[in-house]
Amino acid sequence: MLPRTHSPDDTIAAIATAPGPGARSLIRLSGPGLPTLLRAALPGLPTNLPRFIRRSLTLESLASAIPVDVYISLAPRSYTGEHTAELHLPGSPPLVDAVLAHLLNGGARPALPGEFTQRAFLAGKRDLTRSEAVFAVIHANSDDELKRALVQLAGGVSLPLQEVREDLLNLLADVEAGLDFTEEDIHFIDKSATLLRLGKALALLMNLRRQLEDRGISGEAFRAVLAGEPNAGKSSLFNALAGKRAALVSPEAGTTRDYLKRTVTIDELAIELIDTAGRQTATTGIETQAQTLGKRTADGAHLILWCLDCTQPVPHAEFAAGVEVVRVYTKSDLRPDFRADSLVSSTTGTGIAELKTLLRSKAEGFAGSALAPSLSRCRHLVDRGLTHLRSGHSVVLFDQPMELFALELRLALEAIGEMTGAVYTDDLLDRIFSRFCIGK
Repeated sequence: MLPRTHSPDDTIAAIATAPGPGARSLIRLSGPGLPTLLRAALPGLPTNLPRFIRRSLTLESLASAIPVDVYISLAPRSYTGEHTAELHLPGSPPLVDAVLAHLLNGGARPALPGEFTQRAFLAGKRDLTRSEAVFAVIHANSDDELKRALVQLAGGVSLPLQEVREDLLNLLADVEAGLDFTEEDIHFIDKSATLLRLGKALALLMNLRRQLEDRGISGEAFRAVLAGEPNAGKSSLFNALAGKRAALVSPEAGTTRDYLKRTVTIDELAIELIDTAGRQTATTGIETQAQTLGKRTADGAHLILWCLDCTQPVPHAEFAAGVEVVRVYTKSDLRPDFRADSLVSSTTGTGIAELKTLLRSKAEGFAGSALAPSLSRCRHLVDRGLTHLRSGHSVVLFDQPMELFALELRLALEAIGEMTGAVYTDDLLDRIFSRFCIGK
C-alpha cells in the first residue's frame, strides 16, 4: 500500500492544480503534523488555528513576500479525516515550486498518487466505490461519463450495498444464534421469513447489477467518417462495411451530396459510419453546402477514413486538429501491384475484414471510460454475491443444514465487503489509487 519508508502518520504535500501558469495555484497538505508545519512556515499563527488565514510567506530565495491564502480543516472534519490545509497562491510555476520545496524542507513529504483519497478511504470518510468515482470524475471525457461518475460519487452504488449488507449481517447473526441453541430447540428465524429476506437481498443486488451494466454503456457512439475526393470509392466502402447497399454508387463523380449515416455492430461494439460528399472545389450553392456539411461532419468525428483511389495520384488533404486520420487505399483490384497499409477492394472484399478489425480496436479504446475499472470490479463482485445468495436460497428451500446457509451468507457478505472496501488487501488499494494523479 505504502512504501516501507513512508508512514501513514507523515504529513504529505502536493500541487493540486494542473501544471503550467494560471491565475491561482493550489498546494494541498494533510497529516497530523500539519499545525506544527504551518506555524513554522507562517510565523505568528494563533494556537487555535482558524479556518482561514491570509498571510505573506517569505522565502530566502525570493526578494518579495508571497501573498498566500490558507484554508484549514481540522480532523476529523476534513476530506482525509486528518488535519488538512490548502494554500492558494499566484499561479507562477517557479513560485509554486519554491513554496512546495519550502514545505517539504519544513517536514512534509511528497504525496503519492491518490494518497489524499486513499487516506480518506482508510479514515472511513468514503468507501471504495466512492473513492474510485473521484478518479472517474477527474478523468471524465464527456458529459455522459461525468454524470455516471457523479452518480457513483454520490453513493449510487454504495447506498444500496449498505442496505443489503446490514440486512444480511442481521440475518447471519440470527442464523449463528440459532446454531448455538440447536440442542435447546430454540428458533430465532423461520423458513418463510428467511426466504423473504433472501429474496429482498437478491432483488436489490440484481437491480444494482442492471444499473452497473447500464453505466458501462456510453451514450455516445464511436463515429467514423469516410472522406476523400469524388469517386474515391467511399460509398462502395460504406456499403461493404455496412453489409448492405445503403449508399448510391455510380461511376459519375459527386453522386453523394448529403451525408449518409449507418450504425454497424462489430463484435458487439456499435460504430456510427458516415459517408460524406467528395472533397472538391464547389461551383454551385448546393455543392458549397455539401462541402461545408461534409467538412463539419468530418471535424466532429472520432476517426476519419480518408479514402484514396490507388489508381490515381495521392491528393493533399487538411483535417481538424485532434481528429485521427487513417488512409484507406480503395479499388485495389484495379492495381494488383500497389502496396500500402489499409489496402481494400469493395468489389472483391480484400481488406474489408482487416478494416473492420481496425475500426473495432479504435472503438474499443473510445468505449473505455475512467469508471470502467470500478464498474468491472463491482460487476464481478455483485455476480459473486448473487451466486452465494442463490446457493443459500437453495439450502433454505430444501431444508439442508443451516451451517451451509451460514457459510453462503458469509461468502456473500465477503463479496459485498470487497466492493465497498470493508474487506480489502494492500494490492487492491495499490491498483486503485496508483492510477490517480498526485494531489488527489
